[in-house]
Amino acid sequence: MSQVPAATRTLRVLRFLATQADPVPLDRVMRACDLPRSTAYHLLNAMIDEGFVVHLPDEHRYGLGVAAFEVGSGFTRQEPLARLARRPLAELVDRTGHGAHLAVLHGRDVLYVIEERAPGRPPLVTDVGVRLPAHLTASGRTILAALPPSQVRALYPDRSAFVDRHGKGPTSLSALRTVLAETRQRGHATEDGEVTPGLQSVAAPVLDHNAHPVAGVAVTFPSGVTAHVAAIAAAVTETARRLTRRVSGGRAPAT
Repeated sequence: MSQVPAATRTLRVLRFLATQADPVPLDRVMRACDLPRSTAYHLLNAMIDEGFVVHLPDEHRYGLGVAAFEVGSGFTRQEPLARLARRPLAELVDRTGHGAHLAVLHGRDVLYVIEERAPGRPPLVTDVGVRLPAHLTASGRTILAALPPSQVRALYPDRSAFVDRHGKGPTSLSALRTVLAETRQRGHATEDGEVTPGLQSVAAPVLDHNAHPVAGVAVTFPSGVTAHVAAIAAAVTETARRLTRRVSGGRAPAT
């Protein structure tokens, strides 16, 4: 037994919740983690206060909260991912003639970790270190589309989770689910004027060997460039696949 039993129990609960396809009731947490009801209840409430767990009161269930996703995305923000991605993104800019960037999920935002600007193009809002609402960005949508539905629901429990920038984009979980379903069917994510009026983006996910999305690769270009969207999307998708092979050590992601 650990010298800090409360910490051990907390981590045990988090590990259990992370393996579940959907939020679970208190009794499931108790049995899986071998905890008395009162202990499980108090641990969960402490983690709710810190944002690591979300409670769905109508269903009497608990799932992972935003803080847990922030911790989970921390590894991907480290230098190894940036080092692996920088050259492929530079080549993507050369291929498309437009700016490209790499973003990771950070709670309900995406955090931009690399930006490669195209010569002669104006700077974008997606500078390194900038955070934008994931549900409005192509980078965020491509990551969210690859997450289990239960994780998306935990990130967006109600309408207050949906930030508005320019009056465009989903404002409810059902609307977001429609956008993500279209993203999966299309094979890449899109947004047009939802982040910056007059600009649109396409993005594709970078997956680890478990098919978990660790980042999104995107290219941003003027909204009027409709004739080349398919070619840009193909280039973005190929770059994301290339990074997926690098991140997963050459192993195909599990499906």
